[in-house]
Amino acid sequence: MIKARILLVEDEENFGSLMKNYLELSEYDVTWTKNGTEAYSTFMQNNFDLCILDVMMPYMDGFTLGQKIKAKNNTPFIFLSAKNNKSDILNGYKVGANDYLTKPFDTEILLLKIKILLERQNGQNSLESDKDFFTFGNFKFTPSLRQLKHANNSDIKLSPKESLLLKLLCVYQGKIMPRDVALNQIWKESTYFTKRSMDVYINKLRKHLSIDSNITIETFHQMGFQLNVINV
Repeated sequence: MIKARILLVEDEENFGSLMKNYLELSEYDVTWTKNGTEAYSTFMQNNFDLCILDVMMPYMDGFTLGQKIKAKNNTPFIFLSAKNNKSDILNGYKVGANDYLTKPFDTEILLLKIKILLERQNGQNSLESDKDFFTFGNFKFTPSLRQLKHANNSDIKLSPKESLLLKLLCVYQGKIMPRDVALNQIWKESTYFTKRSMDVYINKLRKHLSIDSNITIETFHQMGFQLNVINV
């Protein structure tokens, strides 16, 4: 299994060492740097899936580093900081942080936030993938054409959102597609109305796929949806 790569930026020796060990025990590949300048140089020379940044650091503070990361690409980053004033937290989000945790924090919550951010990132990468088509059951789905074709020659033209949603379901086929991933990548926000909208589109896809009794989209309450192919 390929481990997600995390850039940890923390100048405090004991805390940095503990965090590195904890994240590595949680099956992440961690690179630890101890100031903003070193961190940015390391970031530019490597590919990371996520960055965890302190705010108060020598040579370059975390807010400046976050701005530079955001200007370079869409690598998600989280601030872990003792700076807990409302203005500091707001500033962290303004420079583009995906989350801001104040020290001390619950390590289980940090791991959950990391997991969610990586799932979102994987969902984005999936939507941007170059795969030309997907086959499942007796269907062939071509995302670029928004075309869903069945072996009996039925040809369905999907709407843009139907196509994006089916593409994510295909990427996660046999696994749960997290509801949050679809909402953030397709609807760009998670609200009561976007959740209801996604439920409507899931039902539309179920209707399209109903011509093949071996295909199901299963709902997992508050978690997501799973595209299944029944082997006969």
